[in-house]
Amino acid sequence: MDQIEKTKTEEQSKVHSNGQSSKGKRLDVMKTYKLFIDGKFPRTESGRYYVLNNSEGELLANICQSSRKDFREAIVAARKAQHGWASKSAYNKGQILYRIAEMLESRRAQFIDELISQGYSSASAQAEVNLSVDRLVYYAGWSDKYQQVFSSVNPVESSHFNFSVPEPTGVVAILSPEEYGLIGIVSALAPAIVGGNTVVILASSEKPLTSITFAEVLHSSDVPAGVVNILTGYRSELLPHFANHMDVNAVVYCGNNAAEITSIQELASLNVKRPLIYTENNWMKEESQNPYRIMDLQEIKTTWHPIGQ
Repeated sequence: MDQIEKTKTEEQSKVHSNGQSSKGKRLDVMKTYKLFIDGKFPRTESGRYYVLNNSEGELLANICQSSRKDFREAIVAARKAQHGWASKSAYNKGQILYRIAEMLESRRAQFIDELISQGYSSASAQAEVNLSVDRLVYYAGWSDKYQQVFSSVNPVESSHFNFSVPEPTGVVAILSPEEYGLIGIVSALAPAIVGGNTVVILASSEKPLTSITFAEVLHSSDVPAGVVNILTGYRSELLPHFANHMDVNAVVYCGNNAAEITSIQELASLNVKRPLIYTENNWMKEESQNPYRIMDLQEIKTTWHPIGQ
């Protein structure tokens, strides 16, 4: 036996069958919180990260600090996926949203633990996870109904059959609420994708852990690559890029910072993209879910079809 094999055998003999070393101390495999772009989990191209600590100052994780290039790659993925996603039947989109709810429900203990580690009480963490599951089911139920409710047949004087139907806006950039770890991103994302849009969403910089774990739920729920892209980082750095990118059709801002709202409205006007401003502070309330949130990200197409005399 040569020296290399002898050394390897000695090292292996120091490890017990339960994975512990002979000293009785096992090294934990720590989770790496990455981005979610085009159905993959890359690190930020910038190589930057910021430190997330708990209320006691203990390290929770190193969080990727997304750059402008990360955002641009996410937009390319969202645009590529948009037509295929919009072309899926309403029933199929509803099935996929319900599958997301199922997978979130099956991992609720993990989400509760992560919310608690970010400062939630046990009761508030359970309430937020439960409501997130319920909200996904709510929008899944609307997937094949909102078009019936908001479409119309219009009376006209000429010999035409005239009707109006909602269609998805396209690629939507979303700045999710900073105060919530899970219900904020679910409430902003669900009405956008159920309406056939694809999204690039910036997670809360204060409570980002559950957002990346939620990406793992999306990845195992038949959501096509590129339909949802989740970035982590600082709003102050990425907000201008979210608002002025020329291939973004709408930008959704969740917050009440007056300077940020003004900046978004000004930058969005460069290519006449739709700015949607949600200033509410309580995303747990029932008013934060309604079919009009779906319609906020729809365009109305009116068709004139000639008919015989």
